Parts: sequence; C-alpha cells; structure tokens
Amino acid sequence: MPYKEKDIEKKYYSIGEVAERFKVATSLIRYWEGEFDIIKPKKDKKGNRRFTIDDIEKIQLIFHLVKEKGYTLTGAQEIIKRDMHKVQDKAAMIQRLNEIRGFLTEIKNNLNEQHTE
Repeated sequence: MPYKEKDIEKKYYSIGEVAERFKVATSLIRYWEGEFDIIKPKKDKKGNRRFTIDDIEKIQLIFHLVKEKGYTLTGAQEIIKRDMHKVQDKAAMIQRLNEIRGFLTEIKNNLNEQHTE
C-alpha cells in the first residue's frame, strides 16, 4: 500500500483569499467585520487580517443569511443573536448538500462524455 501524505491545512487565510472564496470584494469582508461582532480576525504586525477556519465559517453564515437568503444586515444580526447555532447547522447542511450536488453533476458529466466517445 503506497504511502499517502497528509494534506497540509492552512491555519490562517488572508482577506484576499477569504474574499475570493466567497466571490466578493475585500471591502465587503472588512465591512461585515465592523457590523458583526462574531468576526474577529487576528492581525499581524503590519495590521493585515489573518482569518481562521472558524472566522471563515462565521463569514459563511453571514454570507448565507445576507446574500443567499436576502436578509438585511439588521435581520441577520438578530438571527445570529437569537439562534446562531441552529442557523450555523442549517447553513453547513446546505453547503454540504451543494458540494454533493456538484460531485454528482461532475460524475454525470463524466459518464455522458464516456458515452458519447
């Protein structure tokens, strides 16, 4: 059995990497940081923000509420204050289902390509 190297996972992500992940501007991430108390990235000596996986998950929650569900910032803040864990679980489930859909679509496309060859 061949040796498989363990994937190296980053501990910190730059604001540019986070913005790219959500396909939004870095200014929106900075704005949300000011509006939502749950986003607290660490800053290095130069003042650059360093986001952890936990920070990214919280941004995912805000993104889900504001961009996907259409809540106002005030509405999203209220939901986060009231039922953060419930909404986090639901958002994580939706994200996982979207990943599964993408995987199944990829399989379907590969099968269609093989069938047409």
